[in-house]
Amino acid sequence: MPIRATAVRLTVHLSGAAMWHHRPAYVEIVHRALHAGLAGASAFRAVEGYGRHLRVHREHVGHLTHHDSTVVVIVDDEQRVREFLADLADILELTGVAVVDAVEVHT
Repeated sequence: MPIRATAVRLTVHLSGAAMWHHRPAYVEIVHRALHAGLAGASAFRAVEGYGRHLRVHREHVGHLTHHDSTVVVIVDDEQRVREFLADLADILELTGVAVVDAVEVHT
């Protein structure tokens, strides 16, 4: 029988150009999640989208631009995610926005 549990999903939206101490911000977030012992973290580049500047960005065939949107997704226990979110304040203060929503996990 599949195991079902409730958890929360942390989604951090960043510009692909967002840097944190000379490396991409999404790399920093994934490494911090690993060191925090969270269940997992994945970073994704958007194919197309727009943000507050209302300018559509899209992936061009053969290469990724530094302005592509990047999303980091983490799913874990609510308390652990909220504690981790507090540890991201330094990055989010400079770039990005984070969204936390409830999810049901099926394994």
